Amino acid sequence: MSLLAAEHPLSTIHDALLLDLDGVVYIGPHAVPAAPEAIDKARAAGARVAFVTNNAGRTPARIAEHLTHLGVDATPQDVVTSAEAAARLISQRHPAGSEVLVVGDTGLRQAVRRMGLTPVTVATDSVVAVVQGYSRNMTRDLLDQGTLAVARGAFYVAANADATAPTEWGTTPANGSFVRVIAHATGVEPVIAGKPMRPLHEEGIRRTGARHPLIVGDRLDTDIEGAIVHGAAGLLVLSGVTTPLDLLKAPEHQRPDYLSWDVSGMNHTHPSVDLLDNGARCGGWTVTVIDGTPALTGSGDRLDGLRALCAAVWAAPTTDPTGPAARAALDHLGW
Repeated sequence: MSLLAAEHPLSTIHDALLLDLDGVVYIGPHAVPAAPEAIDKARAAGARVAFVTNNAGRTPARIAEHLTHLGVDATPQDVVTSAEAAARLISQRHPAGSEVLVVGDTGLRQAVRRMGLTPVTVATDSVVAVVQGYSRNMTRDLLDQGTLAVARGAFYVAANADATAPTEWGTTPANGSFVRVIAHATGVEPVIAGKPMRPLHEEGIRRTGARHPLIVGDRLDTDIEGAIVHGAAGLLVLSGVTTPLDLLKAPEHQRPDYLSWDVSGMNHTHPSVDLLDNGARCGGWTVTVIDGTPALTGSGDRLDGLRALCAAVWAAPTTDPTGPAARAALDHLGW
């Protein structure tokens, strides 16, 4: 698999754009600088936009309010959370009114209630399911109650399994890290509703009526893998957690179709990446691989250099993507 070319802006060839939030539209309380204008431009081109997030802590209304404050036009209907996908999974298995123990925050409790289920916080015998989602106020008591209910046989659903999340302070533990507490204590692995599993993106596709969506994200193991799971196109942006080195060593099931600095890349054309007998070329850059050692030459757009380097390394399975030669090539590109 190699990166694809696009002769027309992606926002004109895809009917819906499913945008991740953390690391794509905002980082903590601040907008990614390019995001508000890029989203307006995509909508003006006719694309429908949905904000699809693995964060289950906040309600769609609160997220929409935050986006609006950052200059991004959004309504609660535009926001699709892993809490909603998780609650739908439980509602498909248990009847209305069933008690669900919520190990999470307000967004998760409200999603459970909107699906006709009853959110609770104590592990009684009537609890049929446990749903766990990200909360910056996670307590030992909630983890204890969730563990007790799962150990008694309650259906265990996690809104997502992200181990970390980008914040204004740096990378911090996310829901997947806290999920390991209950899973390790009980020996029970949860059903995952969020990316890269199908339920969350299915909720976004249902919401937008998309037939040919573009999935935009900053994570290989959630956004891009989720795009591949759905057979959809994936655009990786470098404004969040994924580094160029991460991209070089990405396994085949986590390699994007397109690459850009930030979300504005959805409004751009994308250059062709030509595979050569012993390497790859993109723009003014050429990568030659001899005996598993990549060598980068050329000049021009650094992103084209990274595209060529990725294509060459991915096409040469004997190449060490973290070895000295690959690192030297990244250093030459300024990373």
